[in-house]
Amino acid sequence: MTPATFGFYLALQAPAGYDRAMLSADGFALFATALGDCAVTWNELGLSGVWLPDTSAGRLRSRLARRSPQVLEAAPPAPVAAAIAAMTRLLGGERIDLLDIRIDDSGLDAFDRHVYAAARGIAPGYAVTYAALAARVGGAASARAVGQSLARNPFPIVVPCHRVVAADGALGGFSAPGGSATKRHLLTIENARLEGPADLFDSSEAAAAGRASCA
Repeated sequence: MTPATFGFYLALQAPAGYDRAMLSADGFALFATALGDCAVTWNELGLSGVWLPDTSAGRLRSRLARRSPQVLEAAPPAPVAAAIAAMTRLLGGERIDLLDIRIDDSGLDAFDRHVYAAARGIAPGYAVTYAALAARVGGAASARAVGQSLARNPFPIVVPCHRVVAADGALGGFSAPGGSATKRHLLTIENARLEGPADLFDSSEAAAAGRASCA
């Protein structure tokens, strides 16, 4: 699926709830990927947000400007440029991890920080269930609470919420533009397989289409 074709799905499926709160940022930049134009915001601590493609680069730029008018588009500093390069390679099909990318999660609550740290441990090419990720988080974490946390994820791709799926092999929700189509596209790029004996894409095309719907 080309970025232009994928933009058609975004136009049909962009969810209203994707405009999450933006953490503090010193600048933002758009960058081209095989998925389409993505964006990052950053501050002195690291990335403060990652944005998946919207229906167009102009719409994505306008959304960022509306969310935080004081933050200007700028050339990314070297660490951010390196993060952009790594994300671009991953979305181009390379199996590389993004664990070296620094994020500013200081404004998030403790539970979300624990969930995102656990999710960052899921290797490219693999997926885990919400229940399995909850077990990694520990404590009283439930699959539902993990799913709700991932729906608030300000760092998609870097915190790979698309690699967390439902217990029955269904994809589960995804709050970014494109919804389930975006999640399926990301998992397909990575040729992801569910950890354990089950294969995420072993079901028939009809069953997969019926179940298709990360948080």
